[in-house]
Amino acid sequence: MSQKRPNTDNYLDIFLNDRPLMDVRAPVEFSKGAFAHSTNLPLINDREREQVGIRYKHEGQAAAIALGNELVCGKERDARIEGWMQHVQTNPEGYLYCFRGGLRSHTVQAWLREQGIDYPLVTGGYKALRRFLIDEMEKSISQCRFFILSGKTGTGKTRLLITLPGHVDLEGIANHRGSSFGRRIGGQPNQIDFENALSVALLKERHFRTGTVILEDESKLIGRCSLSQEFREKMQLAPILLLEEDLEYRVQITLEEYVEENLKENIAAYGEEGFERYAEALLASLDRIRKRLGGARHQELRAIMEQALTEQRNGSIERHREWIRTLLADYYDPMYEYQLDNKQGEVVLKGDRHTIHEWVMQNLPHQNAAA
Repeated sequence: MSQKRPNTDNYLDIFLNDRPLMDVRAPVEFSKGAFAHSTNLPLINDREREQVGIRYKHEGQAAAIALGNELVCGKERDARIEGWMQHVQTNPEGYLYCFRGGLRSHTVQAWLREQGIDYPLVTGGYKALRRFLIDEMEKSISQCRFFILSGKTGTGKTRLLITLPGHVDLEGIANHRGSSFGRRIGGQPNQIDFENALSVALLKERHFRTGTVILEDESKLIGRCSLSQEFREKMQLAPILLLEEDLEYRVQITLEEYVEENLKENIAAYGEEGFERYAEALLASLDRIRKRLGGARHQELRAIMEQALTEQRNGSIERHREWIRTLLADYYDPMYEYQLDNKQGEVVLKGDRHTIHEWVMQNLPHQNAAA
């Protein structure tokens, strides 16, 4: 199989079209920051990288290269080349990169060329790709028109958001529901990966749609993922679409998301241990807000939750409504009302999910990606 595409510095094309990327950096580098469509197939592993780095520091580049060739040879070299070849076969329109598009990228290219494969690299490597996304994030913050979908806990903001054109799902990118109970299976991306994914999402909105972006109302932190000060300031000044639903509807939404869907995710991930992990996580979520609840109220709600979990094991989820209703009305609602009073953005619309959906479709510019 022969590829004759040139190396590229067209970073815009890479991210707009989700070009597959083969990251040949060491796993420790990949874990600190990468991109959604990248696969880590390193030239040298973490241990080898450390040894080569020490040799480079004391004896220079030529000695470091020689050591690298000693460490990656024979069957180990063959195995890594085989992994790259399989990736190339699966992703013929992709590119490879190392940190700066230098020695490691060219080495991988050379070893593949020995197998009759020409596979292009990203000029400037990871560093250039990351710099591009940082710069594009600044442009997005400056150029995009934000609308904020706000509403009390349990109104189903995320459910509504993902039906609207031009939305960017911050909680989806962060893999967190944005509250004390918001942890999800699989954990969260690291901060750099979160920033990279958010920048790409906004970039696509600017190029494929109109640049009018609807975001769910979030605090600075979505779990452990942090929104930049500039991004938050833009959100604070944006017009607000205020989603309003009655309490029982909100109890039902919360029950579905934090009880039923949460349990399903845990069982899918952990099998027979799924229920116990789900139950422990639910109780831990309540414990995390113990100080804000106060000792007595926390103990009261914990007892209800424990009873609800016992009944759930026997097939009924109805008792969960009791602690959910109390938390929504007595804890989350007062906190939300205080936050709403301090928002700078103008509330341009209040209504239920149908009202807001209809208004967005009629009043905000949108187009599909094929337009």
